[in-house]
Amino acid sequence: QVLLVESGGGLVQAGGSLRLSCAASGRTGSNYAAGWFRQAPGKEREFVAAITWSEGRTYYADSVKARFTISRDNAKSTLYLQMNSLKPEDTGIYYCAMSTSRYLLTSQGGYPYWGQGTQVTVSS
Repeated sequence: QVLLVESGGGLVQAGGSLRLSCAASGRTGSNYAAGWFRQAPGKEREFVAAITWSEGRTYYADSVKARFTISRDNAKSTLYLQMNSLKPEDTGIYYCAMSTSRYLLTSQGGYPYWGQGTQVTVSS
């Protein structure tokens, strides 16, 4: 079992920045991928970014490319999402997720482990 705990959400003005963290514990390994998803009010949860834990390869949704950066700290078993140039449409609950696959997956079904989510609100 893997436990994921997000932190770092909050309220920020448009154009501002936030960094989300996701601490992983339990039966974590090195040959897997991790990702961030978000769910806006009244919308379905959507893919944001993913990273392979051992190699650090990344993949982003077009809507966040060049503004968001996903990274990980192997020693701390922590996943990060640096969010810059935030827009009101980035508002939502952000979830970190961990896959048991080493591939960069964009589908929620590829991630069996999820955090509880952290709220990000961007005001205009």
